[in-house]
Amino acid sequence: MVGLKKDMPVLSVPDSKSPHLAELPPLGLYIHLPWCVRKCPYCDFNSHAINSGGDLPESEYVTALKRDLELALPLIWGRPVTSVFFGGGTPSLFSATAIDAILSHVRMLLPLAPGVEITLEANPGTLEAQKFTDFHSAGINRLSIGIQSFNSRHLQALGRIHDGAEALRAAELALQHFSNVNLDLMYALPGQTRDEALQDIETACNRGVAHISAYHLTIEPNTPFYRYPPQLPDEDTSADMQVMIEHILAERGYRHYETSAFAQPGKPCLHNMNYWQYGDYLGIGAGAHSKISFRDRIIRQMRHKHPRQYLEQAMAGNACLENLLATEQEVGPQDRIFEFMMNALRLTEGFDPGLFHTRTGLTIASIQKSLAEAEQRGLIEWQHDCIRPTPEGRRFLNDLLEIFLS
Repeated sequence: MVGLKKDMPVLSVPDSKSPHLAELPPLGLYIHLPWCVRKCPYCDFNSHAINSGGDLPESEYVTALKRDLELALPLIWGRPVTSVFFGGGTPSLFSATAIDAILSHVRMLLPLAPGVEITLEANPGTLEAQKFTDFHSAGINRLSIGIQSFNSRHLQALGRIHDGAEALRAAELALQHFSNVNLDLMYALPGQTRDEALQDIETACNRGVAHISAYHLTIEPNTPFYRYPPQLPDEDTSADMQVMIEHILAERGYRHYETSAFAQPGKPCLHNMNYWQYGDYLGIGAGAHSKISFRDRIIRQMRHKHPRQYLEQAMAGNACLENLLATEQEVGPQDRIFEFMMNALRLTEGFDPGLFHTRTGLTIASIQKSLAEAEQRGLIEWQHDCIRPTPEGRRFLNDLLEIFLS
């Protein structure tokens, strides 16, 4: 689709109150498994430590997930699923038998696209060799391992349950069973030096994995690190680490395709790419979010957040969290603009202006003024067939996004 030329005059072309979509976007399936061995002090995700008895209500939760999916079918009936992602929490705490039961139910109810990507998040402290074999047999074809660091001292500071040796062993075992492996790393850790960050990224590269995610540690509200902040590297050191990591990964053949994501050629995370291109996703499980498009509207849903409440409500036929009006919220035109930009401007190569119209139902003319301001401030490059963030725009992404808030 041809985008608007930036030298064209701004036309008064108001979008309808509920812009229509010419086509529906790809659909991913997210499955949330909310339990961890213990909660990390930096984590603000919807995750819950297993109780002191170590009980994991695996069978009960699998039954609730199946019921949740069945209840959601009318919203997505007949649409092929392009990716499946088991997130958490620590999904690898679940047995391969449970994962197989969930995927079997998914296959029974939904058409899976050819070559569908099926990812499972795993932590080194919850894995052993047999689990890798069993997960692969259950249908998992992409493994994402929460390494965070190969340095035992830093792992201890982060509250992780594994050490450096277990991190190395998990990465090596994963590659024996999966051709598509992601390693999650963090930098700017408490007490971390530039050389230690360099050692972490080089160790990951030396494993030869298909994908590496490198995240700057951020202190989030409602976490122990927020209440009791650790001593972190200063801003200049953190920025130096980021530049160094990006340089090393580029030298090793990894393409920096999203703010924190680096992939070998042909190996980006398809599930996350769907998020960043404002695709659709059905989320099932405690606290899971959904975005689902129809020709005449886009809706959002959220499941009950606490696992026990979710289990009860899902089995009662009411997995979605109710607000004052209904169990779903329609996404209006202004929210579509901001949500699209919040995702698409994370992509280092940007997006075709036509994608904005396809996914939101709105015209590029509706955001021409904001695009012009962002370009004038040096935060985007705006060409006929591509809108992309500049290095300055990627560094100050929040400033860039604020332009599209109003």
